[in-house]
Amino acid sequence: MVAPDYRPASMPCMNPTRSFWIHSSPDVNPLACQGSEGPLTTDADICIIGSGITGVSVAYHLAVTAENQVIPDSPLRVVILEAREFCGGATGRNGGQLTPEYFFEFIEREERYGVDEAIRSSAVEAYTTSSLIDIIERHGWTEDVDLVNGGHICLLSTQDQMKVLETDFERAKSVGVDVAGVQWFTEEEVHRTFGTPYPAVKIPSWNLWPVKLVTKLYELALQRAGERFDLKLHTYTPVASVEKLAQTTSGSDRAFVLSTHRGSISCSHVVHATNGYASYLLPILTGPDGIVPSREHIVAMRASAGPEIIGTNSWRGCQGIEYWLPRPLEPGQEHPLVILGWGTELNVDDDSCINPTAVKHLKELLPTLFNGKYERTNKPEMEWTGIIGNTATTDPFVGPMMDFSTGDDTAYKGQYISAGYTGHGMPRAFACGEVVAQMIVAKLCGNEWNCPIWFPKRYLTWNRIRQRTGPQSKIGPCVLTNL
Repeated sequence: MVAPDYRPASMPCMNPTRSFWIHSSPDVNPLACQGSEGPLTTDADICIIGSGITGVSVAYHLAVTAENQVIPDSPLRVVILEAREFCGGATGRNGGQLTPEYFFEFIEREERYGVDEAIRSSAVEAYTTSSLIDIIERHGWTEDVDLVNGGHICLLSTQDQMKVLETDFERAKSVGVDVAGVQWFTEEEVHRTFGTPYPAVKIPSWNLWPVKLVTKLYELALQRAGERFDLKLHTYTPVASVEKLAQTTSGSDRAFVLSTHRGSISCSHVVHATNGYASYLLPILTGPDGIVPSREHIVAMRASAGPEIIGTNSWRGCQGIEYWLPRPLEPGQEHPLVILGWGTELNVDDDSCINPTAVKHLKELLPTLFNGKYERTNKPEMEWTGIIGNTATTDPFVGPMMDFSTGDDTAYKGQYISAGYTGHGMPRAFACGEVVAQMIVAKLCGNEWNCPIWFPKRYLTWNRIRQRTGPQSKIGPCVLTNL
């Protein structure tokens, strides 16, 4: 077999396919062009590259911290830079699922990393989900972001696959992971209840409108602007390069210059929240040990039955790579619109086009699984692609950037990353952004950063060095004093 021709990702293309989440109505993305015209901010403490759930999470948590803690040299000036429209990357193109997988592959993670890391893998998803649900409910956003608590049904191809999941479930439960609300269905029960002949497991899950949620989070962060915090957003301002300056003169702490077609921005800290495009500005992440861009396909299909038949569950197909969820009915609609996704095309970073084979598979999937609920003659109302960031371990890179072959951070000191969620970003990215914000604040205040008990230590960038040298059973201490 010929090895893939790995290369750094390209800059996000300027003519992407039109996503339902971003383009289905004129007012769905009010921040789409925010800051794309007029003067460009030229100086900041922190530049965040990317305006999806990760980048906005970093800004949101910086805003909350600045409001509750005195940070030297206030106000903390933060700028978000987005190559395309607001939330125009993976977050604005995904399936809209907030599905924490509390026990999936638990034993495999325990064998590879130790029981503490396996527990943390569950904890970070529980923490992310509960944090987002709490924010949504506390601010009364449930209807604004179309939050649906419908659960998630995973169809299983065989009884053996069911036994593996049941073993994972029992082991996770035995060490204290909260697995309440999980339901198991035999093939006969699924066929009788849902109309398709496969065994299944149903887990607690929510779905929502991702762009609406990220918009609300950005607006909430902006509301905290004042004497201690300042936030700016510039869309359609792709960063072409990040240049580390030579030793700065006395009294200046600006370590980087970010170049865009609109001008340059000087800053002290850079956060790469670019997911599948990370290797464009960070070529060291090119290849299978880094973050590999991959293209997923998504369509919006109309069901042929009403919501009382289709239900509110989100789903995963028997092969584990297809997923779908019904949307809440809009006024005047009788049948739900279903968002259906499948991928991935590895090492592809172009979301301006669609693979006809992938769309054909998506169009045929649901009529095949559910007789009478979906018709083969129904055409997609929208079809689009999105770029995700895959990693060899399926875990994101979170923390200070460095040379991963040596651990030397000289060329990167002051740069941070949270990217590479391997298609499972919604239940992890918000918490990963919080961790990066914590690290930056600790640096600014001259404090140590300590890893939260809910965060997997193996996600941290300095632990990725050891992961490249071979398997390991456990991850070491997580106290960082010199970010």
